[in-house]
Formats: sequence, structure tokens, C-alpha cells
Amino acid sequence: MSLKSLFLLMPILLLSACSTREIDPSNDFPNNGRDEQAQKRESLYLSERLPPGIPYPDATFITGIEQQIRYLERISATSYQLDNLLVTRDDLRATAEEIQTWVNHPTYWPQLSAYQIAGQDQRGNVQITGYYVPVMSVRHQADDEYRYPLYRKPNMTKGTPLPDREAIDFEGALDGQGLEIAYSNSLVDNFFLHVQGSGMVEFEDGERRLLSWGGVNGHAYRSLGKVLIEQGEIDRADMSAQAIREWLAAHPERQREIMSTNPSYLFFSEGLTQPVGAANVPLTPLYSVAVDPSVIPLGSILLGEVPKLDQQGNLIGHEFRLLLAQDKGGAIKGPGHIDWYQGIGEEAHFHAGQLKHFGRVWLLLPRSAK
Repeated sequence: MSLKSLFLLMPILLLSACSTREIDPSNDFPNNGRDEQAQKRESLYLSERLPPGIPYPDATFITGIEQQIRYLERISATSYQLDNLLVTRDDLRATAEEIQTWVNHPTYWPQLSAYQIAGQDQRGNVQITGYYVPVMSVRHQADDEYRYPLYRKPNMTKGTPLPDREAIDFEGALDGQGLEIAYSNSLVDNFFLHVQGSGMVEFEDGERRLLSWGGVNGHAYRSLGKVLIEQGEIDRADMSAQAIREWLAAHPERQREIMSTNPSYLFFSEGLTQPVGAANVPLTPLYSVAVDPSVIPLGSILLGEVPKLDQQGNLIGHEFRLLLAQDKGGAIKGPGHIDWYQGIGEEAHFHAGQLKHFGRVWLLLPRSAK
């Protein structure tokens, strides 16, 4: 290595050695809610006393937890080895029944323990983003304006790779296969519908239909937000779904280049009447969350210390909330990220687009759990 190269490398090495971020730089912005002084630990879960004052949920939660219990009764009895924590299906069901008893009889205190998840930095900091179900205007048949297809998943021979986003959206790789469900007037809207995983579409005749997750093409997911931060196009403090939309609208000549950096592509299925998560139960606005099932099993009940934001998206504090692990997502990986379901339509869109801050999350289990 030349002396010049060594001098160029030294600042990078120093920054790496001295960095205390412990999180992806794209999540390192002012007032992000992260507790940098929290104790660091090695294990995935840390056993703690149940935080005081579990917030009493509203009526929609009662329906949500009933759906949760039905899901847990439907799946086979199994165990989940979550690093240092062994959890069974029966543990999850017992937790749900304890919470259900408490909701129906508020003087009863649930006999549960809390296990805090390690988070993105091993200090308990979990990034909490938001998702929602949009309502998109579509057409049954393509025309000059509505010409961007939403697809069913193709039937391919096992082992045959599916095309990536660039091939599908910009090179017509699926044209002529009869896979089109509907046509939108915006490739960007389609992209965000893929990210959301499901959505309500409204046809020209007023018919509304729910499009649900129908599979993916198997290519790795890459965040557009991270790409735009890395390229210096959007400051990480200003990053949001709306900021990405605005950037794409302002740079139509670069839409193909940027959107194609995420080769993952989502297909849709039809037939359901309300949004359903990966646990195959209806999602409950402001209670359902998408998780990585390898660290938080579907069917879990969580206690979240979730961000409270003002109308400008600034963090003004945190609040405790019970959460139902009923969904998963391609971008939700590891113990440092959950996605919080905000509901259907524009208000839910607004709130989901603002969320990107850190909070804390506890897995609730019976005191008898190992």
C-alpha cells in the first residue's frame, strides 16, 4: 500500500474505531429517540420487571386479541429458540389469555414477565416505522394514462428465477402473460404499494378491492431511503416516505435508476375484504405490528414504548402501548426494527410516513416461561 493510500485510509479507520453510533448511519439523525446511555448486553432478550402502568387498550384491541388467540389455536404446537429465550406456542397463547382476562376484568393484574429485545445497537433501541393501507385509483383496462400494471405472481417452474424490478417495470418482462390485476397511473404509486405489501384499489366504476400480499420475486430488498441518503440526495434527518415521493416527482429522469436499486418486487392476490397480515388475521390499526418472526414469533404480544410525534414529525416523547405481532415484511429484519400498522387511507398515510424513530419493545410471556 502506498503512503498516500495509507493517509487516505487513516481517517476512515479512526472514524470506525471511534464510532459509538452502533446503528446504521441512515438512522442517526437529531432527536431520533435513541437512548445512547442504556446498558449494552450480549443476549437477544433481557428479563425485566413488567414496566408499570400497562395502558388499557380501546375496543378495537379486544377484536384484535380475539383474532390473535384464534391464530394461536390454529397453528401447531411448536417451540421457538430465540437466542437465550425458549418460547412455546402455549406460552404465547397463555399470554394472550392473560391480557384478555385483564381487558375484560380490569381489577385483575396479568401474571406476566417482560423480556426487553436487544434492539439495533444491543442497548434496547428498536426503530419503529409505520405502514398503512393506501387507496389507489385504478382501471380495469390500460389506457394512455392508466398504463402501469399491478401483477399477480407468475407460475414458474420450481428453481426458475423471477425477473427483478427493472426487468418487470421498465423492460416488460411479464407482458402478455395475463397477470395484470389492474392498471394505475403512477409507477411510483405502484412502488410504494409494493413497499406497503397491501392496499385498497378503487376502479373507475367505484368498485373497491383489497389487494393483499401475493408473494415476491426472491430478490433482496434494498431501501430507497438508504440509497438516497448514501448519494447525498436527501439528508437523513429529513428522510421519510413523503420525502422519497417528492424526490422522485422532482427527478422523473432518474426514476428508473433509483427505483431499480431495489430489485425486490411484490405481487398481489385478491379476494379478501379487509387487510390481513402474515398471520392470516385482520390487522388492527394502531395495535398490529410487522416483525421478523425469527426474533419475535407471530402471535406474540408486545409492550412497546412507541414514539409520540407532533404534526411536523418531531419527536415529543414516548408512550406505552400493547402491540400484536401479526405481520412480517421483507424490510423488517433482526431485533432492531418493527413496523407499526396505522390503518387505511390518507390520515394513516400521513402518520406512517412520519415514523422512523427509536423506542423500546418488550416481549410479554407468562411467568412460567423459560
